Order: sequence, then C-alpha cells, then structure tokens
Amino acid sequence: MQIGYKLATEQYGPQELIRQAIAAEAAGFDFVEMSDHYHPWLNEQGHSAFTWSVLGAIAAKTERIGLVTGVTCPSMRYHPAIVAQAAATMALVSEGRFVLGVGSGERLNEHVTGRGWPAVSERHTMFREALEIIRLLWQGGYRSYEGTYLRLEDARVFDLPPEQPMIAVAASGAASSRIAAELGDALFATEEKPEIVRHYREAGGTGPGYAEVPMAFAGSESEGAQSALTYFRWALSGWKVMSELPNPVNFEAATAQVREEDIRERFACGNDPARYLEVAKPFADAGFDRLVLMNAGPDPRAFFDFCDADLIRRLRELTPAKS
Repeated sequence: MQIGYKLATEQYGPQELIRQAIAAEAAGFDFVEMSDHYHPWLNEQGHSAFTWSVLGAIAAKTERIGLVTGVTCPSMRYHPAIVAQAAATMALVSEGRFVLGVGSGERLNEHVTGRGWPAVSERHTMFREALEIIRLLWQGGYRSYEGTYLRLEDARVFDLPPEQPMIAVAASGAASSRIAAELGDALFATEEKPEIVRHYREAGGTGPGYAEVPMAFAGSESEGAQSALTYFRWALSGWKVMSELPNPVNFEAATAQVREEDIRERFACGNDPARYLEVAKPFADAGFDRLVLMNAGPDPRAFFDFCDADLIRRLRELTPAKS
C-alpha cells in the first residue's frame, strides 16, 4: 500500500503548494497528487494555479516523493501533443518520479477555450484518441495521426525519458474502466466502488489503483466538518454533476443543501485515527492500493504532523483486496 497526499490547487496558491509538497516528503508520504484545473470548484477556495509550473518547482525542491497529476484532461483544453511533451519533460526533471494521471475532463475547466462541451460518448472517443496520440509520440520520431476528433501532423517529442511515464486513467464506470485497461497503466478513481476495480480487471487491467480518501483534520470533529463543508462540499455532488457544471457559482448552487452531517458521513473529521482508518478501509477493500489523502481541514501543517506520527503507518497496514 502506498500513501499519497492531495495538493489542492483550488484552495492554495502555488508557493504554498510547493511548501506542502516538501512537508509531505518529510512526513513520509510516497507521492503527491495535484489536480489540473482552470477554475476552482467553489469561489470560497479562491485559487487555481497552472499545475505544470508548480510540478516543475516541486520536482526541483524534492528528492524522493512521487509526482502525479490527478487528473489532466488531454483532449480539450490541451492538445494531447502538448500533454505528451509536458509529461515527458516532467519525467526527466523528476528523474523518473512522475505519473501522468488523465481523465476525460470536467466542463468546469474544459469549456474555457470555447469549443463547447460534448456528450459523454464523444468525450470518451476523444479521450481514447488523445491517449493513442500520447503513446504514439512517446515512441519517438516524427508522428502523424488522423482521428475522428483529434489530429496530429508531423510532430516529434525530442526530449524523451529512458522509460515512459506510467499513465493512470480516471474511471467511474464500465466504459471508462475499459479505457483505463486498454490504454493506461493504472486506474484512478474518487469513489470506493468495488465495481470500478472489477470492471478494470475484467477488461485486462493489471496496474495499481489510485483513489482519493476524503479527510478533514482538525482539533475537533465539528471543526473539521465545518471546514470541509465550506471548501469541499462539491465532493458530495457526484460525478454526473461534477463533470457537467460550468462554473464555481453553479457548484455553489448545486451544493447549497449539503449539511454538516452529510460531510461527517463521507469525510473522516477531527483527530481520531480510528475514524480515519474506518473511512480509508473501504477503498482498500475495493482493491485500491494507492490511497491519496485529501485533507479538507484548516491546518495542513497539523495534518502532516498527525500523519507523520501515526496515520501513514496504520494506513500502510491495510491490505488491498485482490480481484
């Protein structure tokens, strides 16, 4: 079992994200994972720095910790040729510590270029084509590609790492799990649903499974729940909502009825290690072996101390289910 820390690009500015990554390495985390957004989920969060710039700075200021995008959409706001080049460069500057986490995107971030927001079936086709282009460019040499939605003309990534970065593909159902198995090296999810891992394995996927575990560390359960309610209530909206709404104001409206008790049911709040293990265990039971701790609490430094003292060790002892 590997344990990662979620760098909330929507809630903290770039300098603070770099400081948190350094602190995560010191606390013993195996990797940090960063979302790649253009907008925050909620206006209360107030940030959304360019992930790839921050990742480069983190790579330069750390030595051991892994770096993961969680996740980049390589088919709309970025052309896959750009993502292929960016990921290859990150693999080089991090000396092999980088994992490219990818997904089919959310309207929140991808609509900004004015291309509209296609239906899910079209997005999946575009996503497949994007992954094929990335794989093609990583083979080296000049490459071209003619897809239904995406094209590549006589392109070459000159700086390639000795080994291709692992690609972790986000999935929420059977169709996306098949894409993960066919074109990825690992699975990425935000829910503890065993069927996601099962679909991935049944489609031939053999790689590790990344999953985000919701937490809100604070001096009391109520304080943690209030912080999560203010800044992370969007996480309770579900993927069908999360993928479709265009702006933070829409997420504010969609989550206006979320209550503190709803947060307590989903998040581990407060400072009781037993509750944190209770929330994390279903992810391990579902078959995930890369747990990403997503802290919605008010004090990241106190959370690192809590993890360093006891929590990481306990989480490592969880045994992922075999499927």
